[in-house]
Amino acid sequence: MADRYYDLQGVRIVELGAEGAPLRSDRDAVEVIAGAAENRADVLVIPVERFDEDFFRLRTGIAGQIIQKFVTYGLRLVIMGDISKYVQQSSALQDFI
Repeated sequence: MADRYYDLQGVRIVELGAEGAPLRSDRDAVEVIAGAAENRADVLVIPVERFDEDFFRLRTGIAGQIIQKFVTYGLRLVIMGDISKYVQQSSALQDFI
């Protein structure tokens, strides 16, 4: 699926396709945020497939770094997809969610 851009009840949504480069660091997040900003996004929807596996291992700190970038830039993040396998493996992730 290619990236999609649409408005939903006055909220600008940018939904990334699953086939793009994985988000492995806060720098990757900034690149994605910059693209969303060009489209005046309020919400960025990212498929779970776009995240590196380490994102879901909270001890790596990658999730915190990436999510902090979204907070800093005032952009809401939606992770779309099935994360149940990661949740089953980590009580810390269960608590975070």
